[in-house]
Amino acid sequence: MRNLLAAFIVLLFSTNARSQSLYFPPITGNTWDTISPLSLNWCQDRIDSLYTYLDTNNTKAFILLKDGKIVLEKYFGTQTQSSVWQWASAGKTLTSFLVGIAQQEGHLSITDTTSKYLGQGWTSCTPAQEEKITIRNQLTMTTGLDDGVPDNHCTLDSCLLYLADAGTRWAYHNAPYTLLDNVINNATGFTMNAYATQKLKTPIGMTGAFVPINYDNVYFSNARSMARFGLLILNNGNWDGNQIMTDTAYFNQMINTSQMLNKSYGYLWWLNGKASYMLPQLQLVIPGYLCPHAPADMIAALGKDGQFINVIPSMNMVWIRMGESPDSLPVPYLMDDVIWQYINNLTCGGPTGLSEQTMIDNSVSLYPNPTGNELNINSNKLFNKVEILNMQGQVIRLLNTDNRVVTLSVSELPKGFYFVKTYFTDGSVWTGKMVRQ
Repeated sequence: MRNLLAAFIVLLFSTNARSQSLYFPPITGNTWDTISPLSLNWCQDRIDSLYTYLDTNNTKAFILLKDGKIVLEKYFGTQTQSSVWQWASAGKTLTSFLVGIAQQEGHLSITDTTSKYLGQGWTSCTPAQEEKITIRNQLTMTTGLDDGVPDNHCTLDSCLLYLADAGTRWAYHNAPYTLLDNVINNATGFTMNAYATQKLKTPIGMTGAFVPINYDNVYFSNARSMARFGLLILNNGNWDGNQIMTDTAYFNQMINTSQMLNKSYGYLWWLNGKASYMLPQLQLVIPGYLCPHAPADMIAALGKDGQFINVIPSMNMVWIRMGESPDSLPVPYLMDDVIWQYINNLTCGGPTGLSEQTMIDNSVSLYPNPTGNELNINSNKLFNKVEILNMQGQVIRLLNTDNRVVTLSVSELPKGFYFVKTYFTDGSVWTGKMVRQ
């Protein structure tokens, strides 16, 4: 009991210390304090390089906060400070937050079965199979429902088919997530937009709304609203002294590993710094950090076409990106990692340029990456076999070898994202990522 009390005091102190060091913009109006990049020893030419990369990769808005204040804010093309854009799957984190609010108010418990709020027969499962699915399974992508159906956004019972018992399989499945909106509605008596306005948007000055698009409810807002939400998460659900998320147990579960199948996934939040990760559409556990160039404590909202919220407690930093799909980068977390390389390069006097050869665990390197025609694979250990896999996990290239250096022609591969899997003579296996551009 004494140890628990001490831990609580430490957590409370660290949270208060962070809150006191953070700036929060006014709830209304466009006033937002800034920090000069020069005061952080960031060089303008390197900022310009970051902006050039963002511009050439279809970015609409980019904001970086330090201590809550704006350091970088840039809009591209016709986008302005007041323009709205979709959050796509980055908006899943809004739903996760609102589920936590509903639980702290006693409307629901995440251990409740989903059928308690959606009624029996919301899936095509047997009653026994359906009864095993809880709200927590919806939050963690572990419902066991088949994500391989023709449209995994479809929320009709005919689209929600049994594949495995809830909690035994991780798969990025949009439909069970979307149905959390109905859970919130039926549990609280409020529509998703009304509940979000009352419990989240008004208290922190956010604008925007959920818009139904086919089966999905997609959130649209301006870039600063996205940054406000990131700042709220950075301060543990507290906005300038107003503790909006009082269920600290839920908040901590939300931003930490939620199950052991995909260690890099919380409650609809992506997590960096874990031993391995899984990706949408793949039943493949990949060793290493989700974003190798980002701080280990980063948590992220990731959405289609590169909608990002990155929250980094160790740096008191939040940055967001809105935009359209970048060329040859169908999986958004790859672009997230590239942006981190530019951010890491902002300091004057630091290393210039971005390394084209990234060493992973000091054992394997892939270069150039992205690549156009050839991929070099080097290791300090002897290869036994090298495979290239597509996004579905299918082996499309196989090379048996006993060398430490391999060069593969990839010019005939369609542009896109691939995995490189290497097998060593000592029995170990390594998996990395490659982009063909």
